[in-house]
Amino acid sequence: MNRVNETVPTRYVIITPVRDEEAYVEDTLRSVVAQTFPPAEWVIVDDGSTDGTGAILDRYARRHAWIRVIHRADRGFRMCGSGVMEAFEEGYRALGESPWDLLAKLDADLSFGQEYFQRCLQKFAEDTELGVGGGVIYQARDGARELEPSHASHVRGATKIYRRACWDEIGGLIKSPGWDTVDELKANMLGWKTRSFPDLLIRHNRRTGGADHPWRNAVKNGWADYVSGYHPLFMLLKCLKRSLEKPVLVGAAGHLFGFVRGYLRRLPRGGDRRFIRYARAQQLRRVALRPGAYGRRIHAALDSGPTDASECGPAPTYQVGPDEAAFPQVGAKRPSADLEVGTATLDPGPQCTSRRHPGRKLAA
Repeated sequence: MNRVNETVPTRYVIITPVRDEEAYVEDTLRSVVAQTFPPAEWVIVDDGSTDGTGAILDRYARRHAWIRVIHRADRGFRMCGSGVMEAFEEGYRALGESPWDLLAKLDADLSFGQEYFQRCLQKFAEDTELGVGGGVIYQARDGARELEPSHASHVRGATKIYRRACWDEIGGLIKSPGWDTVDELKANMLGWKTRSFPDLLIRHNRRTGGADHPWRNAVKNGWADYVSGYHPLFMLLKCLKRSLEKPVLVGAAGHLFGFVRGYLRRLPRGGDRRFIRYARAQQLRRVALRPGAYGRRIHAALDSGPTDASECGPAPTYQVGPDEAAFPQVGAKRPSADLEVGTATLDPGPQCTSRRHPGRKLAA
């Protein structure tokens, strides 16, 4: 696939859904305000917060004309999975006809360095086939930094950046759990690359899923896998692996329950039959340790240096796990010298090689 006519991305916008993040939202606000290359517009949707989140957002919006805050009425409860995407969609509608090259979906409990978005723009400029990208997320635990588990071609939902052409082809995001898997699989199926940037670290100040009870979070994840078209065999292996994780059996049982409930209730999927076939084919390739859209798991040994959220590095030293030997290395371009940071050694892994369908959008 050749996209030589893609324009160099220079204008980006951010949408942030937020609810009851009084303890963390100001760290995110400070991180974005301090960027060396600020966004053209930042739409923050307060999804009915009952704490001091709204007041903090309004204070920053008065100081910076490019920050716009939308306050939604409090529905009285947190909507598991779909609430955040409904808030995101309202923020997207608020953009209207505003021009943009890159769209970032950014959570309100993150911290990152001052050049984060400048470096991200550089990576999109270097690879015109890159459709979805974003940094690698870590959490501070006992004075050390610990990466959130992921694989090289997956970008965590907390910090996704979309190229405009890719966004238009995948038809935006679905409003249910699994949106952050469905979007990448659709992009891969259409021939776009998706990858994390291992030299750009982002601190996640709240544990992933920390706003939900462990059982509720596991059920939500199982529902997400159903929506994403997971193959039953792939799902069973995933649950077996998670059965030994703490809390023992609870996560696996909840995950399987959420997945099966999707079938029993005949809940909608995240794509059409062609999408489901593609998703399952990629999962079976992963089970067989063959190259595919999923890439390789990220394994990292982070130093025990400072966990101050004001810096992005140093980058972790990545190591290939024992189950990854079958995946070939793929060379990746590096940023220019004035933007280069860290000593990451993991290449993004093989990308999807399916043929792109020019101009063809996917059914939601």
